[in-house]
Amino acid sequence: MSPAGSYFFTKIRQSQHLLELIVASNVLAMVLALAEARSWQAVESIRVFQYMLFINWIILSFSAFVDYFQEFFAKFSQKMALILGFIFLQLIVLLTTCVINIIQYWGSSTNNFSEDILFQGVSLHLGYGILLGAFCLRYLYMREQWMNQQYSELNARIQAMQARIHPHFLFNSLNSVVSLISIDPDKAENMLINLSRLFRASFQELKLVSLAEEIDLCQQYLSIEKLRLGERLKVEWNIQATSLELKRVTIPLLTLQPLLENSIFHGVEKVLQPSTISVLVEILQNQVSIVITNPYSHDTIKSRQGNGIAIENVKQRLKAYYGQTVKFQVYGGVSLYTTVVSYHYRVK
Repeated sequence: MSPAGSYFFTKIRQSQHLLELIVASNVLAMVLALAEARSWQAVESIRVFQYMLFINWIILSFSAFVDYFQEFFAKFSQKMALILGFIFLQLIVLLTTCVINIIQYWGSSTNNFSEDILFQGVSLHLGYGILLGAFCLRYLYMREQWMNQQYSELNARIQAMQARIHPHFLFNSLNSVVSLISIDPDKAENMLINLSRLFRASFQELKLVSLAEEIDLCQQYLSIEKLRLGERLKVEWNIQATSLELKRVTIPLLTLQPLLENSIFHGVEKVLQPSTISVLVEILQNQVSIVITNPYSHDTIKSRQGNGIAIENVKQRLKAYYGQTVKFQVYGGVSLYTTVVSYHYRVK
């Protein structure tokens, strides 16, 4: 997980970051109006409004421009992209000033149109543009550096979480193989084949995978557990999505497997009778909902609390990618334990 491209040119269309720019621009408009008036008493509200209207128009136009030409800016280094952005900002200032002069001329003047009228105030406005560009681009550059640092720290935390999940899974899986070697060597061999496939995936670089891939990994894991538990384990899948949707929607690698492992270890294994784990996967209006239900005994509630680290790791991994859109809830009923995960999906 890494920040792709420049913060400014990849994030500017998002409302939060655009709001930051507008607030900073309006502060600059107030400063310019105050500098022109030289005192608070002499500041004219109409002049402040003119500055705010002019600067906000420049910022919004520039934002739309760089958003539309994102692929063009992505071809350059960060430094060159910022320089080009600064140049385009000045061109927008120049064009806006000329258009305003033309409108003012046709609205109030009967004199012959000339270059002096067309470029009236251009030098002053370009000076404002340089100040605005230096102010905003410097702010955005510093913000990007901060975001890069946050991404680095986030990667370190996620890798640590993944490392804590692997040993637990390895220990349980190898125990399953050992328990079958003397009883049914063929089943043990099949289990090792599936286990090798799982670990080939689990030791890959941490990344987002399609929901279809994650479900396939979970089914490989469950095939291992079915060989070990036999008729005691039954899994019902209810997938309310098309195969195309499952391939387009993303999820962090090995997110569902620890939840299913938790359902087996703290649910099925503690109930000495045939048990069913139900898995519902639903994709609706850019929202992914996953519901896992398994039987459990009230006597295992305390042991469940000891597995809170694994669940917390999964929750943090999801939030690292999808932020506050993630909803992670657990419910304990009379004999069923339900885990609900939902988030706004990204297209792979």
